[in-house]
Amino acid sequence: MTTETRTSGTSVRAQTQAAFQAGGQGLARLVQVMLAAVPGFVIPVVAAVFAGVVTAQFLEFYYPAALVALVAAALVGGSVAATFVRSTADRTRRMLESWYSIRLPAVYQPLPGLEPDDRGHWWTGYSYHRSRTVAKYAQLVHWGLRDRTTRAELLWLVVNPLLAAVLGGAVALLLVLGTGFALGGVVPADAFGPLSPRVMRVTLSLLLGVGMVLAGILLAPHAVRGYVEAARRVLDQDGRATHAQLTKRVAELTETRADAVGSQAAELRRIERDLHDGAQARLVAIGMTLGTIEHLMETDQAAARELLSEARQSSARALQELRDLVRGIHPPVLAERGLGDAVRALALDSALPTEVVVSLPDRPPAPVEAAVYFSISELLANAAKHSEAEQVWVDILYRAGSLRVTVTDDGVGVADPSRGTGLRGIERRLGTFDGVLAIDSTSGGPTTITLELPCELSSPRTSTSSVKA
Repeated sequence: MTTETRTSGTSVRAQTQAAFQAGGQGLARLVQVMLAAVPGFVIPVVAAVFAGVVTAQFLEFYYPAALVALVAAALVGGSVAATFVRSTADRTRRMLESWYSIRLPAVYQPLPGLEPDDRGHWWTGYSYHRSRTVAKYAQLVHWGLRDRTTRAELLWLVVNPLLAAVLGGAVALLLVLGTGFALGGVVPADAFGPLSPRVMRVTLSLLLGVGMVLAGILLAPHAVRGYVEAARRVLDQDGRATHAQLTKRVAELTETRADAVGSQAAELRRIERDLHDGAQARLVAIGMTLGTIEHLMETDQAAARELLSEARQSSARALQELRDLVRGIHPPVLAERGLGDAVRALALDSALPTEVVVSLPDRPPAPVEAAVYFSISELLANAAKHSEAEQVWVDILYRAGSLRVTVTDDGVGVADPSRGTGLRGIERRLGTFDGVLAIDSTSGGPTTITLELPCELSSPRTSTSSVKA
């Protein structure tokens, strides 16, 4: 129970820290969203109001002044808004690519050139106009209304500020009201006792305010994801981003497959080298020793017995080398008893005290088990070599279709994949199974490394246990 409590406490702290980090990041991104929506909405509205007021003042003695003012406001506001269509969409595209690596390619239809005829009229591709300027703007408007990407950008110019106001406004409302409740409920001490209604109101206001602020912080990442999904649907009506993501995914799978093939070839070469230089050499030496013993049996039995002892020791060493080699290929305990017991065996052999908590309904697929086993083995070796830790905790659990492994140590931290090949090798190993590697390591520690792989288990039998090594 102590082991599970300590490990669960470490996991809860890490999850809470990650949630608030995501909340802070979400708040910063919501601010960017709201600021990015301001120019394309506020400036056209201000221009339209200004044009309408000026026109109404100029035509105040005429009966249709209001109607003319509305038309002028619409023309000026629409013209100013048109200048922000592409810049607003491009800014949103850059934010999505920077935040989530979602690329929304902008593919526009070619704008045909103006062609003059013998009469001096200009052909736009759709109609004739006497004035070149009129023809140019008529062609631009017609092209913009027919081009699918431009229509999507026009729609986004309208949707963007509304979406930013709804999503950002909801989070801002929670933060502002929560701060007001938390700060506004404080009253100076008076003659009332500690259980007076005023003290209770102050306490409830404080709790409600803190709760609303926390809700706003935790809601921010979900608001950002909703904004991103809406932007993707509006700006990518043809599914080009989906195609681009599929292309990227194919490239990633090709790379991970090449890494897997390369790793397999390197592993085969290592096995061949270990067999040739280790067990095979010892077996050859044992064979030669037995041949010598055969000649000494009748002439020098004492020397023969000494050589027999050496041959027995050599055979024991060769057997141990073969066992080590088999364990490096696929540990028998992993094949026979599953991931939990195999990791417990790793913990017993680890150079650092290691606590293991396993909660698996049943066994994952064998390739996933092997990938996770060797990844944990690499992480324990890294902790022993580089972390200066005194304790390591390993959590293995299965939730919502994913196998999740958390390895935490109390060392000096600053784990960095760029410093060596170990963590990058784990990333490549997990990438073969669509798995991910997350590192939470700050200077001074602790270090928490999380492995997550989607997989299916075979049966609903639940087994939860822990061990301390």
